[in-house]
Amino acid sequence: MDKFGKSQPVKRVEDVRFLTGQGRYVDDIAPEGALFGFVLRSSVAHGVITDLDVSEARAADGVALVLTADDLAQDGLTEGMSATVVDNRDGTKGAAPRRPILAESKVRFVGEPVAMIFAETLTAARDAAELIVLDIDDLPAKLDLAPGGAALHDEAADNRAFDWGMGDADACTAALDSAAHVVRMQVEDNRIIVNSMEPRGCFAEWDGTRLHLSVNGQGVWGTKGQLVRVFGLDEANVRVTNPDVGGGFGMKTMTYPEYFLCAHAAMKLGRPVRWMSERTEAMLSDNAGRDLVHDVALGFDENLKLTAYHVETRCNLGAYNSQFGQPIQTLLFSRVLTGPYDVQATWLHVEGYYTNTTQVDAYRGAGRPEAIYVLERAMDMAARELGVDGWDLRRRSFIPVDRFPYDTATGETYDVGDFNRVLDHAARTADLGGFAARRTASEAKGKLRGMGLCYYIESILGDPSEGAKVEFNEDGTVFIYVGTQSNGQGHETVYARFLSDQTGIPADRIFVIQGDSDLIEKGGGTGGSRSVTVQNNATLATVDAMVAAFTPYLAEKMEVAEGDVTFDDETFRAPGSNLTPTMIEAAEMARADGRDDLLVHQARATLPGRSFPNGAHVAEVEVDPETGVVTLDRYSVVDDFGNLINPMLAEGQVHGGVAQGVGQALTESVAYDADGQLLTATFMDYAMPRADDLPMIVFETEPVPSTANIMGMKGCGEAGTVGAMAATANAVFDALWARGVRRADMPFTPHRVWKMLNDAMETAA
Repeated sequence: MDKFGKSQPVKRVEDVRFLTGQGRYVDDIAPEGALFGFVLRSSVAHGVITDLDVSEARAADGVALVLTADDLAQDGLTEGMSATVVDNRDGTKGAAPRRPILAESKVRFVGEPVAMIFAETLTAARDAAELIVLDIDDLPAKLDLAPGGAALHDEAADNRAFDWGMGDADACTAALDSAAHVVRMQVEDNRIIVNSMEPRGCFAEWDGTRLHLSVNGQGVWGTKGQLVRVFGLDEANVRVTNPDVGGGFGMKTMTYPEYFLCAHAAMKLGRPVRWMSERTEAMLSDNAGRDLVHDVALGFDENLKLTAYHVETRCNLGAYNSQFGQPIQTLLFSRVLTGPYDVQATWLHVEGYYTNTTQVDAYRGAGRPEAIYVLERAMDMAARELGVDGWDLRRRSFIPVDRFPYDTATGETYDVGDFNRVLDHAARTADLGGFAARRTASEAKGKLRGMGLCYYIESILGDPSEGAKVEFNEDGTVFIYVGTQSNGQGHETVYARFLSDQTGIPADRIFVIQGDSDLIEKGGGTGGSRSVTVQNNATLATVDAMVAAFTPYLAEKMEVAEGDVTFDDETFRAPGSNLTPTMIEAAEMARADGRDDLLVHQARATLPGRSFPNGAHVAEVEVDPETGVVTLDRYSVVDDFGNLINPMLAEGQVHGGVAQGVGQALTESVAYDADGQLLTATFMDYAMPRADDLPMIVFETEPVPSTANIMGMKGCGEAGTVGAMAATANAVFDALWARGVRRADMPFTPHRVWKMLNDAMETAA
C-alpha cells in the first residue's frame, strides 16, 4: 500500500475550519450590496394561472426587479430546464415536456416557482411577494403511479413518461415457468426529502461581459454548460464557482430555476444578487428521492439456486423530468439489478409517471440503493417462503470466485469479488451465533427481536476521466487543482495526503483547489462515489508527468544520464551523484534557474473500468408490540472497498450513509394529501433520524483489491445507504413475521408497525 496510499486514519484537516466557524459557504461570501432574491411559489398542485399581477410588487419600496415567465420571454430567455430521457421499448424517446424556468400558464406542483423578486433586503422582497395577485383555477391532482388522471402534459396524455425495458422478457418468463420454486412479492420504496444541512443557494455577478455564478453544488462544469445553453453566452464569459458546500447527496448535482433567475437578474440590473433557500422552501422545491413500487418474481431450481429474476417497476418522476430523473430508475438501477448473484435470465421493465409532486432525481446511491433494496427484500422473503436460512440461500446463488471477471445480464463486468469471504466475516462481526440468545432475552421482556441481512453491490458511476494539476508556489506551498467537488467528504485531507505519499511533499504544504471553472479547465464533479478513485488516478498520472519533466533537468544537474535518475516517492537519486533533491527542492532549483515550465504539471487519466464495492450489512431491531416502536439495537457492516486510502474517512462515509438508509427505513417519509399539498414540509412533520435512533455502527473491511484501477480502490461514498435500507427493513420484517405479518413496507414508524401487528391479529382471528 505504500505506493498508493499509506492507509492511515488521518484526521480531516478541513474540520478545524468548519468547526470553528471559518467555513466559507455561499451565503457567507455573497458580494456586499447584493440584492436579495425571494421566490413566489405556487400553493396549488395543479391548475391554470388566470391572473398574475405583479405591478404593486414592482412599485414597492426597495424592489429592483420582479421576474415572471412573460418577462423572461420578453427578454429573449426562452430555453427551458434541461432533462435526459430514455428510450422506450418501442424505440421512441421518453416524453420530454417543456419545464419552464418560471411557470407558464399552468402550475404543476406545490412549490413551483411563479415569480422571483429582487430587493434591497430580504424583508422587502418578502413583503413585495405579498402584493402579487396570483389566481389559479384548480385542476385535479394526479398522485398515483398508474395511467390516467388529469394530464399534466400534452406530451404524455396518460401521464406515462416512458416505458423502458432491459433483458429478455420471453427468456425470463420461460425460466420462471420452468423453475422448481417461484417467489413473488410487491415492494414499496417510499419518497424522501434530501435535507442537506446547508440548503441550496447562490449568488450571481455580471461585469458587463462576464457572468459569475457561485452555487453550492457538486461541480461547476455542468452548471456552466447549462448557463451557456440558456443565455447563449460564450464559454469564456461564464465562470462558475463552488465554495464550501454543506452536503449534496446527489440533490445538488443539478441546476435549478433559481440559478438561472439570479444570473438573469444580475445581467439585467448590472448588480450582484443573492438567494438562499429556507428549509420549508427546500422541502417543497429540492429534487426528492426514491418513490417507486416494484412487483418482483424470483425463480429457483431444485437446489434453491436463483435462476430467474423479473422486476416490474413504476416510478414517480414528479411534475416534470428533472435533469436525470428518467435514467435513475432505469439505466442506473440496472447496473446492479442482479446484485452479487449468478443469474442470467432477467427482465427489468420500468414505467415512469408524472404526478403533481416535486421532481424526483438522484439521492445518495442514485438507482443502486433502489435496486439492491428490492432484490434483498425479495431474497429475504424467498428464504421465508422456501423455509431455508436467508444467509444460506444467498450463498447458493453468489457468483463464485473463479467466475470473475463476471459479465452480468445487464452488461456490467464485475472485475473481482469474494462474497462468501465477506459474508463469513460479517457473521463473526454481527455475532450471528449469539442472535438466538438475544432474541430469547427480548422475548422475556415482551419485545420482538429481528435480524436483517443485506448483501449489496454497487457500481461506481460518473465520468471515468479526471484531471489534476500541481503548482509549486514561491512560498514553498503546493496547490493541487482537482475536478471533483467536496460536499463534506474530506477531499482536502485525502487528496493532499495522497499527493504527499506519492511525492514526499509534506501534506501541510499542499492545498487543494476545487470548484472554479476559471482555474480548472475541466472536471466531472462529485457523484456516484467516483471522486477519490478517479481523482487519485489523475494525481498518479500527474506525478508521473512531474517525474518525467524533472528527470532531464536533474540529470544535467547531477551530471548523469537521464536513465540513471530515479524517484523513490521522496527523493531523486542517481548512482555516482551526491545530489538527492526532494520534489520541493527540485522545484526550488528550477525556480532559481528560471525554469518556470517545471513549476506547473498536469495530466488527465481515464480508469479502464468501474469498480464494484460490495459488502454485508446486518441490523438487529427490537420491536415493542404494544406501541409499535422499533429500536435499532445493533448494526454492523463488513465492506469490500478494496485498498483504503484513509480508513477513518471511509468509516465516516459508511456511518453517514447508514444513517440516511436507516432514516428512510424507520422515520422518514413524504406525505401529500389528495390535493397534492405537502404535509411533511417542516421538521415538525418530517422525522429526520436523530442520534438516539442509531446504535454504535461497527465497521470492518474485507478487502478484495479492484483490478479496474492501479490503486486497487473501490468507491465508498454511497455504499452505506445502498445496504442500510434492506438490512433494516429485513430486520423489522423478521421481528414481525412470528406475529403473522406477511407484508411490511418502509417507513417503520410506530403507528405503521402497530397497525401491521394488529391487522395480522385480526386476519388470524
